[in-house]
Amino acid sequence: MTHQHSTPSPQHDLTAAADAAALAEGEPGAVALRALDVTFAYGDRTVLDGVDLDVPPGHRVGLVGENGVGKSTLLRLLAGQQEPDRGSVVRPDDLGFLHQETPYPLTATVEQVVADALAEVRAVEADLASAAAALAALAPVDDDGPDGGASTDGAGSDGSDGSDDETADSRTLAREAREQAEAAYATALARSDASEVWDADRRAEITLAGLGIEHVRGRTVAQMSGGERTRLGLAALLIRQPAALLLDEPTNHLDDDAAKFLASAVAAIPGAVVLASHDRDFLDEVCTEIFDLDPTAEGTSGTLYGGAYSEYRKAKRDERAAWERQYAQEQEELADLRESIGTTARKVSHSRDATDNNKMAYGRRGDRVQSQVSRRVRNVQQRIDTLSAAQVRRPPRPLVFRPSSYGMAAEGGRGVVMSLRDVVVPGRLEIASLDLLAGTKLLVTGPNGSGKSTLLSVLAGDVVPASGTVTQAPGVGVGLLEQDIYLQDDVRSPRELFTLLGASEALADFGLVGRHDLDRPLRELSTGQRRRVVLGMLVAQAPEVLLLDEPTNHISLSLAEELGEAVRTALGTIVVASHDRWFRRTWKGSTLALG
Repeated sequence: MTHQHSTPSPQHDLTAAADAAALAEGEPGAVALRALDVTFAYGDRTVLDGVDLDVPPGHRVGLVGENGVGKSTLLRLLAGQQEPDRGSVVRPDDLGFLHQETPYPLTATVEQVVADALAEVRAVEADLASAAAALAALAPVDDDGPDGGASTDGAGSDGSDGSDDETADSRTLAREAREQAEAAYATALARSDASEVWDADRRAEITLAGLGIEHVRGRTVAQMSGGERTRLGLAALLIRQPAALLLDEPTNHLDDDAAKFLASAVAAIPGAVVLASHDRDFLDEVCTEIFDLDPTAEGTSGTLYGGAYSEYRKAKRDERAAWERQYAQEQEELADLRESIGTTARKVSHSRDATDNNKMAYGRRGDRVQSQVSRRVRNVQQRIDTLSAAQVRRPPRPLVFRPSSYGMAAEGGRGVVMSLRDVVVPGRLEIASLDLLAGTKLLVTGPNGSGKSTLLSVLAGDVVPASGTVTQAPGVGVGLLEQDIYLQDDVRSPRELFTLLGASEALADFGLVGRHDLDRPLRELSTGQRRRVVLGMLVAQAPEVLLLDEPTNHISLSLAEELGEAVRTALGTIVVASHDRWFRRTWKGSTLALG
């Protein structure tokens, strides 16, 4: 939960120091990751405010919330890539963070990346070998005699030269040396068991195969696609098995088999895991808790829910319904109270005009009536003040994707709007024929490398096939939402981009961008927010054919559901390539399987 504090207390520093010491000593039950009263702002915009999170070893926490709420920021703070403006973070030295861009140089080979991931394991293995050699080099200690072989006649008690004392001392030193060597060997053996030293090479092979990148052996990072680089970085972390693991959208670029392998591998990690993911199935398969960064009715953010995504989703729906009921009841009561202030005087004033012979009594009654009115008004106003101060805030209107009246894509023409014949993109795509009828909703599936993105690029005209034909009906416009949106350095605002399209009002109407973000530079928005802006620009242009490559990547879970419904009800032609298992499971249109 978040807490509002003006400054971090000394107790925070003591707690952080104690956590760090416990981690260093490997104490049982020590928290592997801790964020304590963490606050962070970009300029004058506070993203995280007093966030607390404890993640013990063996727990896997999924971060959820609207785009821009601070999920990636929290991961960077936990990783130490950024420092909080207030509060503290405790982390183990052995921490792994899945970068959106691989941290390895372009000249590095797969073999070098794997060797780097196994470096710690190799060091543990070397320590074990060294400890074993040191122990083997020590001669066994003769334990004959009361003191490990030392004679009680020695110690110079009978005037001898003390040679027996020297023998006893040497045996004591030898015994101590052997005990130390045995302890060092036992420690090295325990570390080897924990690091699974004897299974490390097999683990590396299984991980590369499980993530579908065994074929990249022998290549350099520069020779890999973006998806292959991401999977290689993910493989390196799984091979390494750090004490704490941070993952930002780990299932991007993964097909079904790779995503299932990743889920089982992450679930088996003994350390602490914190991850942000749009993949609802993955959150269900992996998470032991969900950490929601969206504000609550009380205005705090950072609420921990036990269980996986499905349990969280149900609890969240129930909480939202209760919040809306409480807000409506409080607003209704406030309205009634305010109305009563204006009507109380009229309701109480029953008296007729005073007669001449009763003016004195009338005056006394009038004073009493006026006093009653004033008292009642004061009581009502006090109730209004109390209720206003304690009322829950208005539930924020969720971002609901509201494309224009023609849906996500405009209706256009009849019959075939696009067709492919004998199309070949060497090494990437071969398709004998494909006809897209007006209004078709087509889902393209297949493993990585099967050509899904290439097919969409061919349909968009961005990739020209080496052979074959692509035919487009007259007057049919085509728009493509690509997987990667390169606007992270753009200083223009969403409103400026939509103004260039002559659709500045449509942006707010679509519900894709919050009103407080309309005039912020794109470089200050999250990846998901920038992706929403590009999607909105495409919809505003009203293409007859809309091509969506992994449309649920980087967008919030609630908006992903809205997007699926918008695709289903659109009038135009839409082609979607997606690895999102939840999205595909609820798909109602046609399907094309590649590979």
